[in-house]
Amino acid sequence: MKNYKYKTNQISNVTNLNKKGASIWDILAWIALIGLGVWLLLKILGIIQTPPWLEYAPLYGVIYIAGWAMHKLHIATDNIKEIRKDVKEIETDVNKIRVNCPILLKK
Repeated sequence: MKNYKYKTNQISNVTNLNKKGASIWDILAWIALIGLGVWLLLKILGIIQTPPWLEYAPLYGVIYIAGWAMHKLHIATDNIKEIRKDVKEIETDVNKIRVNCPILLKK
């Protein structure tokens, strides 16, 4: 009977996917989002009087935040694909155990 063992680095990769913390780009995106919110609130209240050429500055911030969100979505998609691959590998190993284990065959 074969002994099936999981590689410890495969298990640790799955459990450590989101333990990296925020990157500098995440912090920059949150600062931009908060800045846009404050700017919009002050603009609505009439406290900020900006020239027409500066009116488009928040648009650039929104474009940056949209790009950041798409980048995060791409990373999440890659992580999900990796998890699916690992789950298929685990299912294959479990099926091999079911076939080779006499106790499970009796059920």
